[in-house]
Amino acid sequence: MIQLDAVNKWFDDYHALVDVTGSVAKGEVVVVCGPSGSGKSTLIRTLNRLEPIRSGRITIDGQDIHAPGLDLNEFRSHIGFVFQQFNLFPHLSALGNCTLAPIHLGRLKPAAARERAMALLERVGLAHKAHAMPSELSGGQQQRVAIARALAMQPPLMLFDEPTSALDPEMVGEVLLVMRDLARDGMTMVCVTHEMGFAREVADRVWFMDAGRVLEQATPADFFNRPQHPRAQKFLADIRSPFDAAR
Repeated sequence: MIQLDAVNKWFDDYHALVDVTGSVAKGEVVVVCGPSGSGKSTLIRTLNRLEPIRSGRITIDGQDIHAPGLDLNEFRSHIGFVFQQFNLFPHLSALGNCTLAPIHLGRLKPAAARERAMALLERVGLAHKAHAMPSELSGGQQQRVAIARALAMQPPLMLFDEPTSALDPEMVGEVLLVMRDLARDGMTMVCVTHEMGFAREVADRVWFMDAGRVLEQATPADFFNRPQHPRAQKFLADIRSPFDAAR
């Protein structure tokens, strides 16, 4: 589904992504983790061209995403993206957020779009909040609506950029459960997250990044129990013993 070949990204003089190479198979769940500033969010944002790259090649479902003449709106309509800060339209209800793109981009008839949206809101446990405005929803509820909205265009690929980092701890679980169910249904997913329990339970593979490089790609069992790269070993040791790491 996704292939990255020697991808490099710069912000002025800062080398944000360094020769990133890797692949994600259809139906696979890849969790990208690493310390803050390691390039995780930059990497995931290159996958739907929210960030341009300097060199290298990215193909998604066989399509070179930087090919001349690519219809960017059409391309992005096949990729669901869930942001850190929800990014719901504040003037639209939960239902309105979920019907907007299918009607205006997917050219679905309003009745069919509402039916699909209600099914998705039911799927994320929020059918009873269909007519609520974002300001009337908790953070966890807003993020679940954001997931439903991303699914409304029936994308074959879902990208998550730290979807729980803006949530209070008690709301994290409700969002991760929705993501876990998506994974179990066979959705191809790339998730940037600090939730290591989710990575251990749900991921097919873990990519560990530091300083713009993917230093390790491994199954969760290998990554958490037998990390190979010294930087990954230190990262996991610091997570397991934060008080020792702070000394």
